[in-house]
Amino acid sequence: MLAFQSLYKRLNIQVSIARTAADLADCSRLILPGVGAFDHAMQLLEASGMRATLDQLVLGKGVPVLGICVGMQVIARSSDEGSLTGLGWIDGHVRAFRSLQRDELLLPHMGWNDVTPAAGAKLFSQLETDARFYFLHSYFFDCAYGSNVAAVSRYGIEFCSAVHSRNIHGVQFHPEKSHHFGVQLLKNFAEL
Repeated sequence: MLAFQSLYKRLNIQVSIARTAADLADCSRLILPGVGAFDHAMQLLEASGMRATLDQLVLGKGVPVLGICVGMQVIARSSDEGSLTGLGWIDGHVRAFRSLQRDELLLPHMGWNDVTPAAGAKLFSQLETDARFYFLHSYFFDCAYGSNVAAVSRYGIEFCSAVHSRNIHGVQFHPEKSHHFGVQLLKNFAEL
């Protein structure tokens, strides 16, 4: 999370790390970062005591949220990577690239890749053309509804690289590692 803190500090945007449900009380935006596995991320979230408060803020009060990497994946209902239930804020299932049975795909998908935003995706304002972001993942969000796909990328197949539904946003890539593209995206999120 330190990368986000320093980046937002450079942009003169206030940021703090929430460790308890009480820390979330006055937030105007939320970022769910994530590195690792789906089940582990959900276990940590449940153990933090913040799950009910997050649901209340995001679903009840409409506080904007941005899930990043595994933070995006836990927004789904379920994942090939584990057996636990996700947050279910956007209907979909996280699928493994290996389930595609494409032997030519090196996993994890790691490095820079083009991202093509859907028309009108506010998170990608000023990034509509030539947007490239840094990826490190072996799973992708398979949305139940195409209207929730905010951007796509290609790695063997075209896959959903960003999701959205009202105040809920998620990106599979790492904006904090994506130079000026990531800076613009995080700035856009802060201004939603």
